[in-house]
Amino acid sequence: MSSVRICCTVGLIALLFWSSGLTPAQKKSRTQDAARHASDAAKTFTEIMNVKEKAIPKELLDTAEAIAVFPGVIKAAFVIGGRGGQGVISRRVKGGWSAPGFFNLGGGSFGPQIGAQQTDYVLLIMNPDGLNGLLKDKFELGGEASVAAGPVGREAAASTNPRLGAGILSYSRSKGAFIGAALKGAVITPDNDLNEAVYGKKADEVLKGLPLTFAQMPPSVRIFPRTLVRYSIR
Repeated sequence: MSSVRICCTVGLIALLFWSSGLTPAQKKSRTQDAARHASDAAKTFTEIMNVKEKAIPKELLDTAEAIAVFPGVIKAAFVIGGRGGQGVISRRVKGGWSAPGFFNLGGGSFGPQIGAQQTDYVLLIMNPDGLNGLLKDKFELGGEASVAAGPVGREAAASTNPRLGAGILSYSRSKGAFIGAALKGAVITPDNDLNEAVYGKKADEVLKGLPLTFAQMPPSVRIFPRTLVRYSIR
C-alpha cells in the first residue's frame, strides 16, 4: 500500500511540473529575470526624474493611469530595422501603484538605414482605453490608442497642448538625451512566461481586477512600484 502511495505522490508531482511547463530551476531563473527587469526599470525612471529641468512633469505623472518603462531597448538596422526589449508596466491603484506586469516591446521598419543603439522608453498611459489596449495579446502603438510625444520640463506649461489629449504619451532616452518621442508602430506584447513564473497569473490578471497589495507582491519586484510612489501618489 505504501509503495502505491509513493508512486501516486511521485506521479502527482511529475504532473504538476509537466502542467506548469517549468522545472524549479527554470522558474528560479525566470523569477531572477523578473527581478532584474523591475530593478532596471526603477533605476531608469529614477535617473530620468532626477534631471529636474528635463524630467516628466509631475502634473502628467499625477494624471497617468499607468506607467511603462522599457530600459535598454536595442534598435539595430541594416536596410531592414527592428527594435526589441523587455520592460514593466504598473497601473495606478489607491494609495500607490500595482505589482508590475512584464511586457515585450518590438517593432520593425524598412529603409536605407544602418547602425545600432540602445534606447530607454517611458510611456504614460493617460486613460483606461490606453491601458485596456496594452492588456491585449498584441498592441500596436498609434493604432487603437493615440500616441504623442510627451512634453518634458517646462514644456508642460501649456495645458491646452493637443498632445495632452493623447491616450499614451511616449518618451525616449538615448545617449543621455531624454525627449518626448512618438513611438508609433512599436508593438507591445505581454511576457506571460515571466508573469506566470512570478505571480502564477497572466499580465491582464496582474493589472486588472483586484490588484495585489504591496505585502502580497514578491519582494524582488517591489522596487518598481515603490519608485513610482516617490514621484506620484494620489
